[in-house]
Amino acid sequence: MQINSCEIIFYVADQNRSRDFYAALLQQEPILDVPGMCEFQLLPNLKLGLMPENGIAKILLPVTKHPNTGNGIPRNELYIIVEDINTVFNNAIANGAILVSAIEKRDWSDTVGYIQDFDGHIIAIAAHT
Repeated sequence: MQINSCEIIFYVADQNRSRDFYAALLQQEPILDVPGMCEFQLLPNLKLGLMPENGIAKILLPVTKHPNTGNGIPRNELYIIVEDINTVFNNAIANGAILVSAIEKRDWSDTVGYIQDFDGHIIAIAAHT
């Protein structure tokens, strides 16, 4: 199998609020922003999508629980490697991210700080050191 591109999709309570947060965090505007989906181009073949919980619930229910039943419970992690870790990390906090763990050198050799977005998604802001 050959994968040509990939999209990670976070289910969010408020698409507009999450769009604004990720636009500030990633320092870019979305490449798609329509009711029901917002997308950011992270790398040439990798996107981050934001999809309202109530919209995806129409597809997932009744086989799964409503996505909002997991809000606040860490279920995934977006690990982004940046050049200026302090600026990106502080910008995220200034835009409403919840501090999970301060920036520090980790035992796998990266320097990483952990934050949480409004829906409980964990974001690791990292720098190779």
